[in-house]
Amino acid sequence: MKNRFLFAMVAVALICTLPTLAAPKPQAPQITGQYLESRTADIYTGPCIANSETNLAGKQAVMAWHIDQGTWTNVDLSGLTVVAVVNATDTLGMDGSVPSLAHSILIVDQAATTAQRTALVNFAEAQGGAILSHVMAVEVAPMKFETNVGGHHMASSLTAGTLVRVTTRGLNDGDEFCHNEDVYYPPLAANLTHSMPAVATESGYHGNHLGMTWTENERRGVFVGTFAF
Repeated sequence: MKNRFLFAMVAVALICTLPTLAAPKPQAPQITGQYLESRTADIYTGPCIANSETNLAGKQAVMAWHIDQGTWTNVDLSGLTVVAVVNATDTLGMDGSVPSLAHSILIVDQAATTAQRTALVNFAEAQGGAILSHVMAVEVAPMKFETNVGGHHMASSLTAGTLVRVTTRGLNDGDEFCHNEDVYYPPLAANLTHSMPAVATESGYHGNHLGMTWTENERRGVFVGTFAF
């Protein structure tokens, strides 16, 4: 019995002297930046308006990523922008629903090299998932992506050549119609670290690949956010 007791004490002492394993440090994101999304349906709204728009509005969207810094597929994309334009068969973002067919185009930054343009396409498709599973064409255009988010001031803007233009402002009391508004639809992109609803003072697409163009004003259909992956 005494030998067993001594053996147990030695075992405990050995365990106590083993070095403590340090907790693994969280891995820093490999790519971070700004996100802007504009839809042709109100995303900040109440059921009274959302129900009236279902399968009638919200079939189109602009999704834009500006990479502040980082790499994708081992290619540095810092400072570059990629834009997706979507035209679907039904309202995008309905809970538990993926459109039966969504055609899209991608617009890559004119400032990107050939390798960077390929990486930008791959990055957008990874973030868009099923929404960007039928890309009809890839365009190249000069980009201008600006965000000025603070308090009620959300004067963000995006231009992709002559193809896409989106300008935004923050929500105010005059944007309450149902008086029980909330974020009705989630953002379409994955890996967002933050998103806020806003108003598109102007939002539109004017290109040749999707069979339609549009311009809207004062639509409560914008998300302004950030991403990290």
